Amino acid sequence: MTAAETLTLAAYFFVLIVLAVYGWHRYYLVYLYMKNRDRLPQPGPALDPAPVVTIQLPLYNEMYVADRLIEAVCQIEYPRERLEIQVLDDSTDETRNIAEQAVRRFAADGIDIKYYHRTDRTGYKAGALEEGLKVARGEFVAIFDADFIPTQDFLVRLMPHFRSEKVAMVQARWGHINQDYSLLTKIQAILLDGHFILEHGGRNRGGRFFNFNGTAGVWRHAAIDDAGGWQHDTLTEDLDLSYRAQLRGWEFVFVPDLIAPAEVPVEMNAFKSQQHRWAKGSIQTCRKLLPTILRSNLPWGVKAEAFFHLTANFNYILMCVLSILMFPAMVIRYNMGWYEMILIDTPLFFAATFSFCNFYVVCQREIYPDWRARIKYVPFLMSVGIGLSINNTRAVLEALFHKDSEFARTPKYRIEADATDNNDWVGKKYRQSVNVQPMIELLLGLYFTWTVFYALANGIYGTVPFLVLFQVGFLYTGLLSVVQQYAGEPVVLKTQVARGE
Repeated sequence: MTAAETLTLAAYFFVLIVLAVYGWHRYYLVYLYMKNRDRLPQPGPALDPAPVVTIQLPLYNEMYVADRLIEAVCQIEYPRERLEIQVLDDSTDETRNIAEQAVRRFAADGIDIKYYHRTDRTGYKAGALEEGLKVARGEFVAIFDADFIPTQDFLVRLMPHFRSEKVAMVQARWGHINQDYSLLTKIQAILLDGHFILEHGGRNRGGRFFNFNGTAGVWRHAAIDDAGGWQHDTLTEDLDLSYRAQLRGWEFVFVPDLIAPAEVPVEMNAFKSQQHRWAKGSIQTCRKLLPTILRSNLPWGVKAEAFFHLTANFNYILMCVLSILMFPAMVIRYNMGWYEMILIDTPLFFAATFSFCNFYVVCQREIYPDWRARIKYVPFLMSVGIGLSINNTRAVLEALFHKDSEFARTPKYRIEADATDNNDWVGKKYRQSVNVQPMIELLLGLYFTWTVFYALANGIYGTVPFLVLFQVGFLYTGLLSVVQQYAGEPVVLKTQVARGE
């Protein structure tokens, strides 16, 4: 082999080995969950007297869902004199009037609900929550994002978990009211189910750290203060505060059978924006807190799990490198002979990919009777995860090189069921703009299309399934981004003409 070929294979195998290690870690999470699956958190009796709870509703330009959220929260069953609701609105559009009118409507019914508006978005969501806490009267603080529709029994079922004075936060599981809307929403539902059931469930019951998800949970006010309060030097203020609180010795509880229904993004660019924020914020939190965690006196198992949790998004950089190296490595390996390819490449790919399938199949089997019908989407989930590698690599690099960016909230369009003409996002506000990124994704999709044909033409059939995953992932994320960006423009124009705008 030439020096270039040796270097190519060395880089290729290094990437595969690291991805395989993180793949095996998914097996460990499944093991942690299965080992402790019967250790469900048990609530004690209802707290007596009922503590005062403040519900915070951070909003920013949420005109389609603000009224729905406020109405749902005002229907939560809890002693009225012990409940306070704060609408923390940083909006700059029609959302202000919608939210204010809703607050006045429910305040007239005797509900303690207040409207707060900031003209300075310092700290974004974390800043709004921080300002609200300054005037909150609750001993406990519940938080709901705009796309959630909490059930009436949310506090009744969740508050008894705070009987122990050591419990700082209790997190409910997210539901998906529009998961059947499209292939994209089905994929997101499976992705989130895995995060909550196996990651949260395994970590929490196994004595590891896990995180508050920014919404559909309740905090002890004193724990927030003790951990240093809401800080806005990362885009994932929830993850940051979670680790700081657990480092201080506070305990968290995840309640998987308490589901808070929510709306997942129906548009690819909105989904990418959400994933970008989560990926960037997690790496910012990693840089901020991982050294402290590793230097602490925590058990090694807790440290190891925190390491895998906080560094997971670095894998997107490796996925981009792997995307570039797959074709030249395939040609080099093929010329060396089938034996070496089967002996070395296959186990590494198997560890990196089958663990992914196993993870989400186990999750679906745990929570849905019709899990067999659902797992057919797992290969698409794998492809979309690959397709997101450009988007999330950009997020990771921005975090590493301290590039500041706004807290870009995910647009919500009040999509509550299947796709219909009367229940669509096309033509609505808050559309995410397309930049050069989808073009890169499309080029990679075409690159892998050519690679698939090359493999078929040369009889390298063993690599084809893996190549197709990359091909479909990049083509799907790139094409859908472009198509959805321009899909509603004629509708918008027609609406504006009809209104005389």
